[in-house]
Amino acid sequence: MRLTAGESVASKTSRDVLGRGLRVLGQAIREQPRIFAVAVSGSVLFGLLVIASAYVVGGVVGNVVVPAVERGEVARGALALAATALFGISVLRVVGIFGRRLGAGYMQYRLQAAYRRRVTRRYLELPLAWHHRNSTGTLLSNANSDVEAAWYPIAPMPFAVGTLVMLVGAVASLFFTDWALALVGLAVFPALFALNVVYSRRMAPRQARAQRLRAEVSGIAHESFDGALVVKTMGREAQETARFAARAGDLRDALISVGRLRGVFDPMLETLPSLGTLAVLVVGAIRLRQGAITVTELISVAFLFTVLAFPVRAIGWVLAELPRSVAGWDRVRRVLDATGEMPYGTRTLDPATRTPATLAFHDVHFAYEPAEAHLPGAQVLGEVTFTVPAGKTVALVGPTGAGKSTIASLAVRLVDPGAGRVTLDGVDVRELTAASLAGTVALVAQVPFVFDDTVRANIALDRAGIGDDEVWAALRLAEADGFVAALPDGLDTMVGERGTSLSGGQRQRLTLARALAGRPRLLVLDDATSAVDPRVEAAILAGLRAPADGGAPASILVVAYRRATIALADEVIYVEQGRVVARGTHTELLATVPGYADLVTAYEQAEQEREQKQTYDEVTPMTSGLEIEVDR
Repeated sequence: MRLTAGESVASKTSRDVLGRGLRVLGQAIREQPRIFAVAVSGSVLFGLLVIASAYVVGGVVGNVVVPAVERGEVARGALALAATALFGISVLRVVGIFGRRLGAGYMQYRLQAAYRRRVTRRYLELPLAWHHRNSTGTLLSNANSDVEAAWYPIAPMPFAVGTLVMLVGAVASLFFTDWALALVGLAVFPALFALNVVYSRRMAPRQARAQRLRAEVSGIAHESFDGALVVKTMGREAQETARFAARAGDLRDALISVGRLRGVFDPMLETLPSLGTLAVLVVGAIRLRQGAITVTELISVAFLFTVLAFPVRAIGWVLAELPRSVAGWDRVRRVLDATGEMPYGTRTLDPATRTPATLAFHDVHFAYEPAEAHLPGAQVLGEVTFTVPAGKTVALVGPTGAGKSTIASLAVRLVDPGAGRVTLDGVDVRELTAASLAGTVALVAQVPFVFDDTVRANIALDRAGIGDDEVWAALRLAEADGFVAALPDGLDTMVGERGTSLSGGQRQRLTLARALAGRPRLLVLDDATSAVDPRVEAAILAGLRAPADGGAPASILVVAYRRATIALADEVIYVEQGRVVARGTHTELLATVPGYADLVTAYEQAEQEREQKQTYDEVTPMTSGLEIEVDR
């Protein structure tokens, strides 16, 4: 039975937590049956040898030590036999311990690695709308600490299974030895198990809350680090520190609550077997005086209770970790059971065709998914129809919130339309294979993302057929070859996390070169050159329309704001409130569409003010030490 994703452990009865935790362990056994069999075999071997060692020790004391004390001399043969028996059992116990620990560790780490891969793969399959509803900190926690928590009880589980076998064997041996001593065992062993169950029930809500707080602390930390520039420039260091400290304090209190409960139950779990040993000695002494048992049998049973104290704790370890395991499993299953993935089709576009592609929107409607399932989605696009002809440049212009970035996302199939079709060369993008789509279309987004790697690795991305010649050609096309050549190690220069060693314009040109290196037939630029000097931007767009290396030009869909950029387009699509309200050349729209003219004029004025500020900053050095995110 598979567990329902997203159920809260804290809201369930403790019995349900126990049952669901055992089902999580059952899932682990089904996925790794052979390794589990090896681990349990080692544990069972160890458990049976523990029982055997108790009776061997009893036999040595009763048949070797006591006679030796009575006679005043040691029988060397009997002593050698006893030593051989004890040594042999010890060696076999070591074998059992090795098999148990190796199998349990191997099983646990294999499951953790497998589920980290599954969660990460699922992240890549789910649409952007799903990611928008989940914080980065939560996603990191799902793939790391939640997966780890889900399979944490795997390490002691084979030991616990072997211990159960050992307890059954111990009770059977006690009945075989003496019924009175067996009753002591029947009183102690169930009491131990009951105490462990109570411990698990009390621990369940505490572990669930701690696991949730781990994700929240991770989310706040990631958000603060990711927004370090905003935090510092806005003087919010103290507030962010206080926000993090408050949630970290909650996690501390939750973990202290867990530790406090362990502090109460651990001594009880440690003491109960010792009390059992004491009871055995008292009852055994009475039975010894009655002649019902021998010294050998009394020593064997007392020693058995002594050595059982530690293995029985393994059951408690498993039960104590089950609430945390269920909490982690629920959070992992929430990801794996999430719906909304976009399956790819089976059709391909001819990979040998290097001519520009034709992009077409056919009566496209789109609404983003709501944050809560019962709420209606926000309509973003409606009746959007236009074409980017092969080899042409089309500029997408509109006010903020008009749906331009959504159109760009639909063009490269980051999202699918709610109605209508998006086609490449007449083929619905939903029917294309992932490889065919990636080989045909490239997106350069508003915010450039650069990996913490070399310039070469950032551009090539280990794609086949992209060597240094192709990398330099892409850099020239993106007007980035000059600054890359000037870097200390050229293509081998490490750019830092998110490209922190580069300016904003350099990062944008690097990501543009990354897209161009794959020779796309359609290039989608979502305000991808906003931090680049207008003269450099004009040179980039001119180079894309007519590559200097003689390659075929790509069709271009560009979300544009600058008048100079818009003027280079063959056609301009003007959108308002998710609808295409006008189309034509820049000159035509400027003369016939007042809203378009006002918008472009406002953009131009803002650009002039920005350039004036930039000039002022150049002659008035800033003392803050912050980098100006503009190419000069």
